[in-house]
Amino acid sequence: MSPDAGTGAELYTVIGQAPRQLDRNIAVVGRIIEGMEHLSSLPRGMGALGFYEKAEERTPIRAVRLASDLPAGERPDFQFLATDSDSFLRYADSRANRRDPFFLVPAGGADICNIPVPTRRKP
Repeated sequence: MSPDAGTGAELYTVIGQAPRQLDRNIAVVGRIIEGMEHLSSLPRGMGALGFYEKAEERTPIRAVRLASDLPAGERPDFQFLATDSDSFLRYADSRANRRDPFFLVPAGGADICNIPVPTRRKP
């Protein structure tokens, strides 16, 4: 469908391998950095790509909490590799141009879905 076909009322969450050439096909609005096991444990539908064929097959998500809505003392604290750093440039290059013996020709680039920003809970 065209890039502006959605209403914004639905989200597509990749629960498997992220690199699926989604760039320029799906608008990225965020990344789940903790709690993905809750989404990936939901039952999949029997339709194409695991979609539910009937509305009654769906498992409703009854509540979602954003960290920004929690009291400051309860918010999880994460660290991320700054995307404007030399370290990130080296990391992105290593993701775009694998140097394993199998890869004889470097790709020369990568879609954003292939370069997830390293993130961890603050120790």
